Amino acid sequence: MKKKIAKRAAVLAVFLIVMLVVLYLLQRLLMPKYMSDIPEGAMVEEYYQETTDHEVLFVGDCEVYENFSPITLYEDYGITSYIRGSAQQLTWQSYYLLEDALRYETPKVVVFNVLAMKYNEPQSEAYNRMSIDGMKMSSSKIGAIQASMTEEEHMLDYIFPILRYHSRWSDLSMEDVKYMFHKDKVSHNGYYMRVDVRPVDGFPEPEKLSDYTLGDKAMEYLDRMRLLCEEKGIDLVLVKSPSLYPYWYDEWDEQIADYAEEYGLDYFNYEKLAPEIGIDYNTDTYDAGLHMNLSGAEKLSKYFGKYLVENYDLTDYREDPEYQEVYAEKIRFYEEMEEAQYQELEEYGEIISY
Repeated sequence: MKKKIAKRAAVLAVFLIVMLVVLYLLQRLLMPKYMSDIPEGAMVEEYYQETTDHEVLFVGDCEVYENFSPITLYEDYGITSYIRGSAQQLTWQSYYLLEDALRYETPKVVVFNVLAMKYNEPQSEAYNRMSIDGMKMSSSKIGAIQASMTEEEHMLDYIFPILRYHSRWSDLSMEDVKYMFHKDKVSHNGYYMRVDVRPVDGFPEPEKLSDYTLGDKAMEYLDRMRLLCEEKGIDLVLVKSPSLYPYWYDEWDEQIADYAEEYGLDYFNYEKLAPEIGIDYNTDTYDAGLHMNLSGAEKLSKYFGKYLVENYDLTDYREDPEYQEVYAEKIRFYEEMEEAQYQELEEYGEIISY
């Protein structure tokens, strides 16, 4: 009898293991890969591939991952930095991505882009997924899920993505097979490169709001970010990247400026400083004024980097052999992508694969 029970238990154990393996493989197959389509969705998980620490960490939405170039910061100033950015990254998502990063390293400076302060409620599952799915499982990811879910979403769908993506069968392509276990790098320490140019062509007049007060939830998580940085001995810097749209109201700007003054934080509205930086919206944007192209991102990074090295105790890692080796490869990848994009522009008249 005992032998039969043991045999049945062994068979059941093998069956469960096989089922778990099958479910894992199906989940890897069915989850979106974000390679040729919406590469921004693949950037959050790239952070975990880093082998060296960063003295500056950026968190925020497209106004950080398209407007700042960590490779430029390193080449010009020896600053090691990384952008934990994602599309429409909400303030609470920035907080939890920062909390997650602090499990691996402690930077000297954290930079948060304040555009997300305009949102006080969860917005969209699609954008939530691009910020959260790439996070490793941790209490920080659980917190991000709880804070971000819309009314229609469920916690288990994030913890076990196969529950959400089981119906993607009809959308599968060879790309889903190719990138089941390994993805191509799409960013440069979190920076999304575009070299093409599309000048500003005008925007609608800003809508008048009935209430310009930044929301309680957004302010709560800004507070939590500040307190987390204080606890870890990190300097928090607030920025508003140069962009002509979405509109950043003066009333919002004043509230952030007042908050920064109250707590002794640096706050820079680079929209207002664009002429001083040398930003030209006819040549330095690839989408008519929403985001910087490579030219604009490098200008902004040189300007911001100068301030960082003059006001914070940052190390020049260009003299460190370990970092020299790591960043030589990063610079090579950066230059190769830049050249490839210019070739695509010349051949096709547009960027088609980034």
